[in-house]
Amino acid sequence: MSRARGEAHPEFARRGSMLLRRAMVLALALALTATWSRPRLAAPAAGGHVAVTAARRQPRGQRASGGGRYSQSSNVAAALGSHATTTAASAASAGSKMEAAAAAADLRASFREVLLSRRRNLQVPLTVEHGSPVKDPLYQGSPPMGKSEAMESCPRKAVGSFKEKLIEENFYLITELGEQGRLPVLLLKLNDTAPKTKPVIVFLHSSYKCKEWLRPLLEAYASRGYISVAIDSRYHGERASNNTTYIDALKSAWRNGDTMPFIFDTVWDLIKLGDHLSEREDVNPCRIGITGESLGGMHAWFAAFVDTRYSVVVPIIGVQGFRWAIDNNKWQARVDSIKPLFEEARIDLGKCEIDKEVVEKVWDKIAPGLDSQFDAPFSVPIIAPRPLLLLNGAEDPRCPVPGLQEPVSRAAKAYEDVADKFMFIAEPGIGHQMTANMVKEASDWFDRFL
Repeated sequence: MSRARGEAHPEFARRGSMLLRRAMVLALALALTATWSRPRLAAPAAGGHVAVTAARRQPRGQRASGGGRYSQSSNVAAALGSHATTTAASAASAGSKMEAAAAAADLRASFREVLLSRRRNLQVPLTVEHGSPVKDPLYQGSPPMGKSEAMESCPRKAVGSFKEKLIEENFYLITELGEQGRLPVLLLKLNDTAPKTKPVIVFLHSSYKCKEWLRPLLEAYASRGYISVAIDSRYHGERASNNTTYIDALKSAWRNGDTMPFIFDTVWDLIKLGDHLSEREDVNPCRIGITGESLGGMHAWFAAFVDTRYSVVVPIIGVQGFRWAIDNNKWQARVDSIKPLFEEARIDLGKCEIDKEVVEKVWDKIAPGLDSQFDAPFSVPIIAPRPLLLLNGAEDPRCPVPGLQEPVSRAAKAYEDVADKFMFIAEPGIGHQMTANMVKEASDWFDRFL
């Protein structure tokens, strides 16, 4: 059958279409999150750390010839077979990555639905109100004794007349209706115009403290050209009225189920903070890091899980396996950190002592999904491929290292193709404590990736 000049042969058209589809598959595979592989132990880092990084995939080696030459036809057949195998593997890998990306999007959407379920009004516009420096910060529980040696050790850059060049901003973001919808923010930066936009790091305090406690870190990073930001988490600092505000809020959440003061409500604020930072003229919206200690580490973990604008992530003594702790009877240390809440739940449930059932019911009421679908094994890996450094004490009873084996293993698999962007460090002999080594590791990580 004759064809008009310029009309493609059907077989050529079919092959061209197939090659185009293959190219699209390969391009998609490169764009999506990496598939998983087992972690490996790295050489101990400085300070005696035990580090775990993602296992880097080794390049496929040449197959030995077996002692004789291949004929031309054998070479062609082998090449065709290799091409077919590679194409099939690429297609399968792309499909797996598409499924992983879809699952990550679904999990983020589910978490956002939980956050939205207890918002008082979704139509409140994000607005900024002027604030003033806090002269007498409120610390709940036992107030800290003196300065934190770990934070004071953070690397600084020598800047002449540093205090005079330091710009301090105090303001409030209105993130929702109600008293707790007024988010206090402390921002420090150097008074210079180059570069026009700067990287930002958000710092999050531990339980019972406040943003002012973090000032040594804020100043250290500001001296090195970062914009440093700290907030008061829900029912802390300026959002507290007395020494028991946080515990009272936890008890109220257990009784009424209308708020989520443990982790989740502050994560809502961090999403809104991300909105504000991304719109500032002095901020590079592609370079927003986040870190925190203990409760602040949990806030950093969950904020980065749900909001991909946080591009470099360093939770410090904050990541734990909540379900693992329940199943392995290792929940006591975490419970002790907010024990009045669990004592009240115990009484309401008619129990003689706090047990596994009490812990499960409390988490389900005040932080739905914390010990199930949003737990570390599922939420930590989907931070990939953004740089993620997990810092823990090897003897930390609140964040037991055995309970992190599954999250770390899954994260290492997720970072397989970008292995240098993930590391887990458990510092030997250290319990639930942020150390100078951890501060230095975090500083190096931000300098490297942000």
